[in-house]
Amino acid sequence: MAELQTQTVSSGKTVFVATDEAERGSKGPFYVVYSTEDAESRWGYLCGNCDSFDTAMDTMARIECNNCGNVRKPEEWDAAHE
Repeated sequence: MAELQTQTVSSGKTVFVATDEAERGSKGPFYVVYSTEDAESRWGYLCGNCDSFDTAMDTMARIECNNCGNVRKPEEWDAAHE
C-alpha cells in the first residue's frame, strides 16, 4: 500500500499524497494525489518543487505546474501531434 500523507487543498478538501508514487519533472517530482484514503480514486498531482496542487495534464500525459513551471514531458512523443 502507498505511503500517504494527508493534506488540505485551498477548497478545504482533504486529499492524500502518495510520497512513494512520483513522476519525474524538470524541477522536481510530481507526487500522485488521491481523493480517498484507500488510494483508489486519483485526484491529481502535487508539485514537489513548490508544493502546489495547481497542476494540469494534457492529452499526451504531459504534467505542468501552473505555479512554478515544473514540467513532466510525455514518455512518447510524435511530431504528428504538433
